[in-house]
Amino acid sequence: MSVGDDSVPREPADALAAVVALRRLADQLEDAAVEQAMRAGWNWPQVSEALGITRQAVHKKHAKRLIAAGVKLRRRGDERV
Repeated sequence: MSVGDDSVPREPADALAAVVALRRLADQLEDAAVEQAMRAGWNWPQVSEALGITRQAVHKKHAKRLIAAGVKLRRRGDERV
C-alpha cells in the first residue's frame, strides 16, 4: 500500500482514526484468541509461537486478565490429561 492508495482515507484524521480502530479490533481479537487457546489447553510457548512473540511477553500481556476470567492456566511441567 502506498500513500495516495485508494484504500487509505484522504483526510489524515480519518486515516489515523482507522488505524486506532484497527488496533483496538486487533487487540480484541488477540484477547479472544488467546483465551480460547488457553481454555483449549494450550500452553504459553504454543501461544507465543503462534503470535510470534516471546512467552514472557504473552504471559505479561494476558495472564492477569485470563486469571480474572477464571481460565485455568497450565504451568511449566503440567502434563495434559
